[in-house]
Amino acid sequence: MPRRASTFARESAKRCCVLDLSTLALSAAAGIVGGAMNALAGGGTFATMPALLAMGTPANVANATSNLALMPGAGMSAWTFRDELRPVGGVPVRLLAGITFVAGLVGSALLVVTPAAAFDVIVPWLLLIAFIAIVFGKRAADWLAARVTIGRGTLMAVQALLGTYGGYFGGGVGIMTTATYGLLAGESPRGMFAPRTLMLAVANFAAAIVFASTGLVRWDACLPMLAGGVLGGWLGAHAGKRLPAGAVRWWTILVTAATTAVFFWRAYG
Repeated sequence: MPRRASTFARESAKRCCVLDLSTLALSAAAGIVGGAMNALAGGGTFATMPALLAMGTPANVANATSNLALMPGAGMSAWTFRDELRPVGGVPVRLLAGITFVAGLVGSALLVVTPAAAFDVIVPWLLLIAFIAIVFGKRAADWLAARVTIGRGTLMAVQALLGTYGGYFGGGVGIMTTATYGLLAGESPRGMFAPRTLMLAVANFAAAIVFASTGLVRWDACLPMLAGGVLGGWLGAHAGKRLPAGAVRWWTILVTAATTAVFFWRAYG
């Protein structure tokens, strides 16, 4: 079944028609919004995936296409934030990036063999976990800090899980990373702009290698979305440098709540 599903998805990606101007504009606009969202709080996939689904793209092909399209924008944002990079919980960002890359390869390989129906059912629950972690992140971090010591090994293990998830779905991985760093390192969403954006770019890059090599990308929609994502990532990163931590936190909560509700409705409504 997984083999047949992935074969069907690849064939669907190849059969997609050439975009007309209005659909091309929708694709580019979704890329701009998605790139900006990734730079500000994560969740850029929730701008790009609905656009791709509206074009009649199968869910797993839409996810793979969205992932690759947003990769350069995430890289642009990470470059903009490079002067803010610092260790997270005592773990160097280079080590975290290496873990994320390997895990991203594993996660994207899992997507290639996952039936689209199973993919739709799993994703909303992962997003709900991210929403709860974001809402209670600071209080939960304080509660944990008073009772347990979070070591480097724990953070690296969780980063491996985040990288796998980022390669598998990507949607909400920036939000989940922000929530995780808040829980394990006691950092605010604003303080996590730089390392979170870098991990997102690394996971997207690893997944792009797998998706492109297995034919799971709808290129006619991907290219204009990619161009938009680069512009959006640059704009969002520069806007993010000027936003206060409180505004970023509430924007993150609103984006997470809305996108979680949409995916629950799509899977179970």
